[in-house]
Amino acid sequence: MGMKIGIALGAGSARGWAHIGVLRALDGAGIRPKIVCGASIGALVGAVYADDGLEALEKWVTGLTWRSVVSFFDISFNGGFIKGAKLTRFLQENFLEKEIAELPRTYAAVATDFQSGREVWLREGQVVEAVRASIALPGLFTPVERDGRLLVDGALVNPVPVSLCRAMGADFVIAVDLGSAIVGRYVKKLDGEKRRKRLPSMVEVVAGSINIMQVQVSRSRLAGEPADVVITPHLGHLGMLDYHRAGEAIAEGVETTAAMIPQIRRLMEDQA
Repeated sequence: MGMKIGIALGAGSARGWAHIGVLRALDGAGIRPKIVCGASIGALVGAVYADDGLEALEKWVTGLTWRSVVSFFDISFNGGFIKGAKLTRFLQENFLEKEIAELPRTYAAVATDFQSGREVWLREGQVVEAVRASIALPGLFTPVERDGRLLVDGALVNPVPVSLCRAMGADFVIAVDLGSAIVGRYVKKLDGEKRRKRLPSMVEVVAGSINIMQVQVSRSRLAGEPADVVITPHLGHLGMLDYHRAGEAIAEGVETTAAMIPQIRRLMEDQA
């Protein structure tokens, strides 16, 4: 049978492109998770990885410019800043055209029930619908209706879904937590002279607040439901919408993971 390796890919907006580097480094070391779970941007990268499409995703994200990122924003003033229809259509046509059951790897995404605040595990149906629900960041993306429920970003309740990986049958869970080195980023950036000149923008306030919340929730969830290994790329310098800076995020993901490969192998041997 062998050990079932699971990977829990955490939330983190544009920092999430680091997941591509993490997965590439693990793959290069022969560590290939069979169970893939994600929250928010982790749900997107995880879905593409579960379908063996990581190379194509990397090619696309490293070619993104700020202008091409903005071109996906279909403005809405009802429920969120972005409707997400343009992005959803693009992702479905290029990366996420399958049903979850058709993916070569076991996959699940986490979302939040907006009415009850409960965690929702998305384990069946169209991949693109699960991803779109999981990335519905409050204030930015409009919520998604599914099975009579209104769903928003999974990061509100389970930013690094280790518990979901375990529930899906993983014996050994690698978690990727993108929350290190981000709290205080906005305050530090506005220190001194800059702070006197301007207050943070609305997006910076929303992003900074969600970052604080995600870090606190991640800490308590990971303490109560620990992973076997936690990989923490340091990407505090990347802003919430810096999707056009994928090269930096991927490189940090590769570097952080490569340094941890000996430790991961050792821990896997101990559990075998």
